Amino acid sequence: MEYYQFSEHIERCKWAGDDQMMIDYHDHEWGVPVYDDRLLFEFLTLEGAQAGLSWSTILKKRENYRAAFDNFNPEKIALYSSNEIDNLLNNIGIIRNRLKIESVVTNAQVFLTIKNKYSSFANYIWSFTDGKRIDNHRESHLEIPPHTPESSKMSREFKKQGFKFVGPVICYSFMQAVGMVNDHITDCFRHSQISIM
Repeated sequence: MEYYQFSEHIERCKWAGDDQMMIDYHDHEWGVPVYDDRLLFEFLTLEGAQAGLSWSTILKKRENYRAAFDNFNPEKIALYSSNEIDNLLNNIGIIRNRLKIESVVTNAQVFLTIKNKYSSFANYIWSFTDGKRIDNHRESHLEIPPHTPESSKMSREFKKQGFKFVGPVICYSFMQAVGMVNDHITDCFRHSQISIM
C-alpha cells in the first residue's frame, strides 16, 4: 500500500484538513468499497456515534471503541448485559451517551438477523446501490449533499429492521465511508484511484 504524506502538491478533499489522522483516513479508507461484515458494522457504529459531533472526534477515539466493543464483534456485542452497558458508560475513551451505547447492542442484534437472512450484511447494504458503487463527479465539497434518495431509502429500511441512529444523513456518511459512493471531488487525487477499484 502506498502512503501519502501531507503535501501542498497533492490535491485532497477539503475536509481532510491538515490533521495527519484525518489525512490518513482520507487517503486510505474513505470511499474504498468495503465488503467485510465486521468492518461494515464498525463503520455503522462509528457513524452513529458521530451524530452531533465531528468525525475527527470519533476518529481519535476509534481504537478506544475497538477495545471497548470487542473489536466490533456483533456476536459478542449482541449479548451485552445491562452491567456491560453500565461499564461502557464509565469508559472515558468513548462517547458516554446511554442512547448511543445501547443502540450499538440493539444494532448488533439486528445486524446478525440481517446477516443470517442475506448470507452477509454486505449483500444487504450493497443492494441499495444495485451492487455497484455510485461514482459522483463533484467539483467542490459544496456540491456534496447531506443525504440522497438512496440514503433516505436505506434509512427507512434500516429503521424498519430495528436499527437505531440511522437517519438519512448518517446513512449517507456511512455510504461514503464504505465506498458505496465515490464523493471525492474530481480534483482530489483519490477520486480517480477509487473509480477504478
